[in-house]
Amino acid sequence: MPATREALAIDSVELAPRLLGAVLSHETPEGVVSVRLSEVEAYRGVGIDPGSHSFRGETKRNRVMFGEAGHLYAYFTYGMHTCLNIVSGHPGVSSAVLLRGATVVEGIELARVRRPGASDRDLARGPARLGLALGVPLSASGDDLLAPPYALSLPVEPLAYEQGPRVGVSGAGGGADYPWRFWLPGDPGVSPYKRHPRAEG
Repeated sequence: MPATREALAIDSVELAPRLLGAVLSHETPEGVVSVRLSEVEAYRGVGIDPGSHSFRGETKRNRVMFGEAGHLYAYFTYGMHTCLNIVSGHPGVSSAVLLRGATVVEGIELARVRRPGASDRDLARGPARLGLALGVPLSASGDDLLAPPYALSLPVEPLAYEQGPRVGVSGAGGGADYPWRFWLPGDPGVSPYKRHPRAEG
């Protein structure tokens, strides 16, 4: 079912598992690519989540996180990769869900062009790969994912999931106290990292 602003305007930790199985589409002049989300990570905000870009307050870079739910927060990492997040919660309360892994379900030929040499399984399996497969650039940060050229559909019913510590977050915010990574067990779109202990979902 099409996502609504209201459905996304909840805490990121609550929203993250609900996004599993969601389909995100992006249309460009080259065509449409759609991915089915397999893995996500939740990030909270100011003074709450040491792993979040907004932990120390609002900046030019993270301003989108403080805005309306359903918008795209994109950031550049390692000097070469663009990672995509869906802003959650209410304006003024910074939170977002990182899209870590997915499977291409539409536009696979175009995704192959964008990710030359990658296997079909690896086209969007990982946050940087996902952004490349969809053709979403860093400059798209702030875009409304609920309006063209995007479309976001949520599963009718929540799917069974596993959860564990987030990946690539060192020190405070990255350990067992923050088990805010959620994934679909056995799904081919889950990124190639060590799996964590199971939790009921």
